[in-house]
Amino acid sequence: MPSRTPQQTTYRRLFTIPGTRAFTAGNLIARLPAGMFSVSAVVMIAGSRGSYALAGAVTATGLAATALAAPWIARLIDRHGQSRTAVPATAVAALGSLTLLLCVHYGAPDWTLFAAYAATATTPNTGGMSRARWAHLLDGDTEALHTANSFEQAADELCFMLGPALAAFLCGTFFPEAGTLVAAVLLVTGILVFTAQRETEPPPSLTPKGSSPLRTPGIPPLIAGFIATGAVFGAMEVVTLAYADAAGHRTAGGAVLALQAAGSCAAGLLYGRLQPRGPAELRLRWCLLAMTTLMPLPLLATHTLNSLPALAIALLLAGMATAPTMITAMTLLQHRTPEGRLNEGMSLAVTGLLLGIACGSATGGWVADHASPTAGFAVPIAAAATALSIGALSKEAP
Repeated sequence: MPSRTPQQTTYRRLFTIPGTRAFTAGNLIARLPAGMFSVSAVVMIAGSRGSYALAGAVTATGLAATALAAPWIARLIDRHGQSRTAVPATAVAALGSLTLLLCVHYGAPDWTLFAAYAATATTPNTGGMSRARWAHLLDGDTEALHTANSFEQAADELCFMLGPALAAFLCGTFFPEAGTLVAAVLLVTGILVFTAQRETEPPPSLTPKGSSPLRTPGIPPLIAGFIATGAVFGAMEVVTLAYADAAGHRTAGGAVLALQAAGSCAAGLLYGRLQPRGPAELRLRWCLLAMTTLMPLPLLATHTLNSLPALAIALLLAGMATAPTMITAMTLLQHRTPEGRLNEGMSLAVTGLLLGIACGSATGGWVADHASPTAGFAVPIAAAATALSIGALSKEAP
């Protein structure tokens, strides 16, 4: 496919490429549940069992299981194609979510919650599959790919902005299991629409080139950075929900979290309109520094003002550094991943994020239960500082 000029890398012109609107619509539907499942599970489990520690541990277990399974699912996608692999994998994941719903509803033993949520590990990396399609369509056009990656990150943030609010609304307005039920239906529907768009699907690579991305120079430090960044997200989510619950506004927790995603979404869209300058490694370090600098704002807001509106504003500001960080890190990962292993490489990034979210969720829940929700906001600060340290110490890949 011919390269596009810099003037053609606006978002509007990006979607003049045939087929891009159709696969993006299906992917957005499938991606929205990513922002719903964990919040729905936390609200559902904490409401029925009275423990945020248990809710955080269950979601952490499911995320850890997904982190283990995701690279294998992605490898199958690279070798056999998105449509042949993603549909059956999604069906298994949806059954796991519905099993969790039934276990909570009927008061099954705690261990069944862990087993059911772990069964959702086969959920395909919808964001990774979408980025793989852009990389296939924009082969060789670095600036257009930067814009596409920025849009995809903004889409992630949009789903994590709407998802928690929708989940909290459904669980609080109808019944505690409503968020999980709707999320499962959206996931299956979106994947079916997405995989039906065969004309933009990257061709399968039965014999991928190069070694595993984990053994590729420059990728392991990026994965470590994704783990630390994921801990920021996981801890912030559970601690914010616990703080809102302690303040007597449980259903407002999802809306407050949405503001963090809103700030990140706006920053990501703006970042995508800017022409990338300088080495991506240096840009990533500046983004990590900005994230670490802004992350103490939620702790300051809750400790000094003890106000949910103040926390909402702090999360909006703190979220503005996360999207540029993720966009730059994903761009680096795409450049360093061997040919024919793009889904696997991006899945490893998501695996790192999920591992980090799992650790952050469990740690944040424990601190919120045993100390206070306000003290829990120190966990994302430590995680952001860890990500900065990893980025500062990492050497550039050859």
